[in-house]
Amino acid sequence: MKEQIRILHIVGNLNRGGAETMIMNLYRNIDRSKFQFDFVKHTSKKCDYDDEISELGGRIFSISKYTGKNYFSYKKEWDTLFKNHPEYKILHGHIVSTAAIYIAIAKNYGVITIAHSHSTASRGSKIEQLIKNIMQIPIKSKADYLLACSNQAGSWLFGKRAITGNNYKIVKNAIDVEKYVFNESNRNNIRKSLGIKDKFVVGHVGSFTYPKNHKFLIDIFYQLQIKNRNSVLLLVGDGELRPQIEKQIERLGIKDKVILTGAVSNVNDYLQAMDVFVFPSISEGLGIAAIEAQTAGLPCILSDKIPQEAFVTDSVEELSLKADKKIWVEKILHYCNNYIRKNNSEDIKRAGYDIKESAREMERFYLEVTTTKI
Repeated sequence: MKEQIRILHIVGNLNRGGAETMIMNLYRNIDRSKFQFDFVKHTSKKCDYDDEISELGGRIFSISKYTGKNYFSYKKEWDTLFKNHPEYKILHGHIVSTAAIYIAIAKNYGVITIAHSHSTASRGSKIEQLIKNIMQIPIKSKADYLLACSNQAGSWLFGKRAITGNNYKIVKNAIDVEKYVFNESNRNNIRKSLGIKDKFVVGHVGSFTYPKNHKFLIDIFYQLQIKNRNSVLLLVGDGELRPQIEKQIERLGIKDKVILTGAVSNVNDYLQAMDVFVFPSISEGLGIAAIEAQTAGLPCILSDKIPQEAFVTDSVEELSLKADKKIWVEKILHYCNNYIRKNNSEDIKRAGYDIKESAREMERFYLEVTTTKI
């Protein structure tokens, strides 16, 4: 029997974010008799996926968050980890701000290194973004393989020339398609439990962070609910900006019309409850929530900042963030009268977003990189 290949995934945390969800979807579906995922997270706090990872046989290591001031101790933590764990054949890095540091150390120990871009913009203040962008420059030359969820995400991190190279690959943020297909029973159950049985439900799924543009969405909904008093806004997710958004909701006097679920494990059920999905992100590597929403047969209105790889079905429209908010309102209201939900599952699968096929593809990729000399 061949030895199991252990792959070390590097993340910021293991909560329900887009990149983390993509990794967990892959982990659940990969052949764990051949491959095992372990994780390094940059926090000591317990995260949403910790227990499930343990149940699946994975290990989790915590490492200090990089501050700039702890450069030498941060490097030492990585050096100690690889010195004590020679079993790792592959490092798969999803946190890119410090990737040049940990990739260089991993290569000293003969580890095959992968850098994976999930975004099209750095987070933080302008100075923080500048520092991160400078730190990320060496990644394209240090990592053995460059992966991205879209060409837009790949170009942003690695540059346009790098994404034409033989070591570059698009990895679709695939999902369990059947789990998201429209289910009338689930729809009715969720709507009943939320007390929105006969409401027009405008929905969004995403972490409460700057790129998701919740403030813009709340402003749109405020105008919309004046025109349609039967409307509610369903926000699925959690995050650092939630308190600010809650204050905005209260200030506008629409607290009774907005439902905040927090982080949930059954996003698929909440998508069933919606009538239209609105995704006004300022930046996205792909926008896995948009793929999930299309799979659920929802009409989707996406901003012009979403990569074209997310426009998979004819259930989706694009709107500019520069467009008047009234145009957004009118587009959303267009779907308030008995929109017939479509089964988009075949379109989603053909576009490469079926996790079962994606897992087989990643198995082939991981095997290939362990047998191919860079």
